[in-house]
Amino acid sequence: MHSGPVETFNKPSNALSMVCLLLALLFTASCQDKPGVSTLWFKSPIADQSLPLGQDIKVELDVPKGEDIGSVEYLIDGKSIGTGQGAAPFMISTKGLSVGFKTIAAIVDKDGDKDTLEIKVQMNSGLPPEEYAYKIVKEYPHDTSAYTQGLEYHNGLFLESTGQEGHSTIRWVEPASGKPVQMEKLADQYFGEGATLVGDKIVMLTWRSNIGFVYEAKTLKQLSTFPYENSKQGWGLVFDGSRLIKSDGTNRLYFLNKDTYKEEAYIDVYDNKGAVTYINELEYIDGKVYANVYQEDYIVVINPATGIVEKKINLQGLLSKSYFKDEFERANDVLNGIAWDKQGKRLFVTGKKWPKLFEIVLLPKK
Repeated sequence: MHSGPVETFNKPSNALSMVCLLLALLFTASCQDKPGVSTLWFKSPIADQSLPLGQDIKVELDVPKGEDIGSVEYLIDGKSIGTGQGAAPFMISTKGLSVGFKTIAAIVDKDGDKDTLEIKVQMNSGLPPEEYAYKIVKEYPHDTSAYTQGLEYHNGLFLESTGQEGHSTIRWVEPASGKPVQMEKLADQYFGEGATLVGDKIVMLTWRSNIGFVYEAKTLKQLSTFPYENSKQGWGLVFDGSRLIKSDGTNRLYFLNKDTYKEEAYIDVYDNKGAVTYINELEYIDGKVYANVYQEDYIVVINPATGIVEKKINLQGLLSKSYFKDEFERANDVLNGIAWDKQGKRLFVTGKKWPKLFEIVLLPKK
């Protein structure tokens, strides 16, 4: 991710929510003043409510006094899940549902006429992630001019991509010295982001230019480019062995075709509290996606099949805050960069313009 103020995605403002609520109340009041106009709506759940997977959802309609309704068919995301009667509460099982926004619909029978009501809720993971601490095994030098955006370990070298306009690079780095043994600079207008090795090629993102680059891995010669599709920006990138996984600063991970770079699927990422946004640099380890969260001192471990955050790794204190000269550096030269040595089973982490790269082991929090 970049330096400076971040853009917020998927987070409705409190002001907007209040405006919507006031409009809804005004609409309801005006309808109540008009004879014959129904104000039938949901008593529970409420719009955009965050609900845990594993717990049944109680759906109850708010039926105006003096109004009678018959059977009610309930649906989730267009799929019928059962029929209730009148204003009686109806319980919806969340077993088998995924995290993210769901549309609950009620098709109400009123004297032979059908009235459809819809409301959206958010399903969170239902379980808090397992918490981990860390232990430093070894420290390595790191280039303090490298605004680290992507980090991987292959055949004894780090593959590192760096950002900021005029300073963005793709490089192979020697761990012992922290110095690049090969490096290619991007044109000054590009803000480099995450990169990953795919066979004999390196795929690299840019931040807001809506373009990715493909390089020959051995020579770092640029081979081609590709455009983004639905993803908003370029942040993190990793290869899971069959697909590219891309983050764009929201709580969404996109799955790209490894040959065409087309977006083929996505998942939304949630923990037990709700959507996890600002997902940044990515690493793929033993079937899970490890992800930095921009401007946070922790890594989340995501199940790529469900989008659920299963673990949270607290890396506070890895680099002393006193290292940074001012508040701007503290806010922007943050933890970012995760690399996994698959053969040696070693985990490496670093940050933007950090003086060190750390090999760590994870410790379950007691």
